[in-house]
Amino acid sequence: MNKTMPSGIRHALCALLAGTVQVGAAVPDDLPVQARQRFGESGARAAAFLLAHMPAGDRAQLSADFIHAHLGLALAARAEFPWAAAVPEPLFHNDVVSYAVFDEPRETWRADFLARSRPLVADCRTATEAVQALNRALFKDLGVHYHTGRRAPNQSASESLALGKASCSGLSILLVYACRAIGIPARAVGTPLWANGSGNHTWVEVWDGGWHFTGADEYDPDGLDRGWFVDEAARARADLPEHAIYATSWGRTGTTFPLVWAPTSTQVNAEPVTARYARATPLLDGQANLGLRLSNAEGERLLARIRVLDAAGVIRGEVATRAGTSDLNDVPRLVLPAGTSGLLRLTHRGVLRELPFGPLTVGDSVLDLAWEACRPVFPTVVADLSDDDVLAPLIAWLATPAAGRKREAAALATPLGRSAAERARGLLASDRLRTLAERSQEALRSRSLTHTGKTMRWLESTFGTAPPTGASLWISLHGGGGAPAEVNDQQWRNQARLYEPKEGIYLAPRAPTDTWNLWHEEHIDHLLAALIDSYVAARGVDPDRVYLMGYSAGGDGVWQLAPRMADRFAAAAMMAGHPNEASLLGLRNLPFAIFMGGMDAAYERNRIASERAAELGRLRVADPNGYEHLVRIYPGLGHWMDRRDAEALPWMAKHGRRTWPKRVVWLQDDVLHQRLYWLSWADAGSARVGQKLIATVDKQQIAIDCAGGLPGALRLHLGDDLVDLDQPVVVQVNGMEVWRGVVPRTAGALVDELDARPDVRAAACAVLTLAKP
Repeated sequence: MNKTMPSGIRHALCALLAGTVQVGAAVPDDLPVQARQRFGESGARAAAFLLAHMPAGDRAQLSADFIHAHLGLALAARAEFPWAAAVPEPLFHNDVVSYAVFDEPRETWRADFLARSRPLVADCRTATEAVQALNRALFKDLGVHYHTGRRAPNQSASESLALGKASCSGLSILLVYACRAIGIPARAVGTPLWANGSGNHTWVEVWDGGWHFTGADEYDPDGLDRGWFVDEAARARADLPEHAIYATSWGRTGTTFPLVWAPTSTQVNAEPVTARYARATPLLDGQANLGLRLSNAEGERLLARIRVLDAAGVIRGEVATRAGTSDLNDVPRLVLPAGTSGLLRLTHRGVLRELPFGPLTVGDSVLDLAWEACRPVFPTVVADLSDDDVLAPLIAWLATPAAGRKREAAALATPLGRSAAERARGLLASDRLRTLAERSQEALRSRSLTHTGKTMRWLESTFGTAPPTGASLWISLHGGGGAPAEVNDQQWRNQARLYEPKEGIYLAPRAPTDTWNLWHEEHIDHLLAALIDSYVAARGVDPDRVYLMGYSAGGDGVWQLAPRMADRFAAAAMMAGHPNEASLLGLRNLPFAIFMGGMDAAYERNRIASERAAELGRLRVADPNGYEHLVRIYPGLGHWMDRRDAEALPWMAKHGRRTWPKRVVWLQDDVLHQRLYWLSWADAGSARVGQKLIATVDKQQIAIDCAGGLPGALRLHLGDDLVDLDQPVVVQVNGMEVWRGVVPRTAGALVDELDARPDVRAAACAVLTLAKP
């Protein structure tokens, strides 16, 4: 980028940054003459344009210095950023130099937005890339997101920053400012009322050889010209002004932008742009377009999966509601026949509720649902109601206070069919997770957990909007070790800022000790397991989307922890760490990434990483359904990889946990574990360092290979995701058949599973114990 600028422009910039520019006085008639003296002919032409189309109120209240400050910074951006030089001058005047979008309070915002935006677009080559970079990161930097509690829809930038809240119009103002600050033509676009009457909306258009649109604070990695509002905008009506779409303009166009907060105002000029969006066909006669929006008693919007059943119980569709920073009018829709009535079945954070609806009327409508008004339903898994009689004793058992529940109750031993077992899982899981969530509140509030006298604290950040299945969880281990506490504290704080997943809860734990092996020791396994369980129960985390990563000494920890806790993670990534004695065999079902600088020679990390990468390749060839991996060894880079290793996150996010793998390779580390996936030792003394066990499922056949025979009783935790429990199962140990028969599903098995580990997806409904021969 060109860093030079004319001296007059530099003078205006310095004045603004020094705080000497004032709003007040009046804009003089000779503004273009003054601009020519400061900025040359281009400045004079821009000033003349601003003056010619300036609202009367601005003309009376603003000052020449105010205009010159904006003008100087706009001209500086034209000289600095490569995309700005190609903007036609009329467009540059109208959509870059102009200092306001709507009738928002006037401020000298440009220097602040330039300073914030410049580093975000430093690597961008086009205006489109720059806009995407801004929309992805700017609003996090500003700390401002959509919220109906904002003061006014047309807040100034400083008002929105102070509140941390803005309307869609307020967010659009911020993105337009940021774009204009770096020389990209930008304008707000909106409609006073959608054609279906569901509300209004404002978004942003930017110019890159032509106009393109995007939602403010609604980054889409697939690019511009996308958004939740596309279908609504496609039905706009140019012949009906209240349903048309308008783009803001500084220059007078003969059309006024309809301000929903000031219906009689004619201050803001507009360009009609309905034709760019309207293209959909109307609903067919007799159809209803149903929108669904879910909130709690406090008015907070909730994420939920909603299944729509008609009066006959037929599923007519399924949608996911919006929440978080989503616009109020961003609602999922289903097209159904008018007159349809039935039942809405909502799943929110693993809890199932129902609400009748209908009959629907022709046209568009939005149902505002209150979670508290929906009736609770058990189980959380929809199944045949014919199982109600079978489950009635279990429901009664659960209705008993926990202290009075008898483990030998007949309700827990009764064999269950597949659908009844799934319903029992939902009932028991809801009960167990509710209890654990209550117990976890203090740990999550204080962000600390303790095991055997060792306390682990953590820092937390949240990114994106969680899907209805629950947020992902990212556990990121810091480096350091073998150093004073203040050094490890600094490493911890750095780790908390190092990575940003597109979606999920990002946790950076602080190691309980400051030793060199700070992530190797046995207490870490217990603490991480408790951390995952707490977030699953209390924060609705998806247990199938938990990810582990770590840098330097944290990478050492990933080498150790990933194989021995492989059944808790969806993927793991090791950055710049040393494996020490850790084996790769346990990674059979855990996608694993290795990131290393090619020059990171301390402790021979680079050489060993290459060797381990080759070993993973050989394991993959020998077992094509296992040992999925990604390796990046960056030539010329040392221990610090210039954040290149951040490419791990999108690769990891593509993977969900292999909860019920058909093949398990279990090699005991020096930190012993009693369970891995669907295998466990009944007695603590059965697990031994270096012990290797391989279990393979082929249809109804389970083969166990363990050199020297089983050292103790081995439990097989079975579910219908692994074998068909309605059919006989055959088990062999070292080639000899040791069991054949049907393993019954029982609620008792689920109780034991969930008591031992509140991992709903991995909870087995049948358990077979193979006695030591």
